[in-house]
Amino acid sequence: MKKDRRNKREFVHIGDIIDKAIKNYRIESDEELSHVWSLWNGLVGEAIAKNAQPAAFKGKLLLVHVTSSTWMHQLQFMKEEIKAKVNNALGKNLIEEIKFKIGSVE
Repeated sequence: MKKDRRNKREFVHIGDIIDKAIKNYRIESDEELSHVWSLWNGLVGEAIAKNAQPAAFKGKLLLVHVTSSTWMHQLQFMKEEIKAKVNNALGKNLIEEIKFKIGSVE
């Protein structure tokens, strides 16, 4: 007897499963960091959000993908401000460092 596989082939946005995956594989503070994805656009504003998006985190390091070296350079000057906004929104100092890297921004 074949099982119906149609439901398994439906697309799911990665943001919808991040919290669930992190709960299974990360420590508690990393689970709290998962909220960065939902908070990011509101914290940094439309112009930055179009050109920079959080990609990953490891411990207290947040990796942010940017669209170009120009944006990477500009955001270096704003790093402390962004870090403060994110930590304030999370209610804890969970991010100690932000690293910018040219990559896919979706």
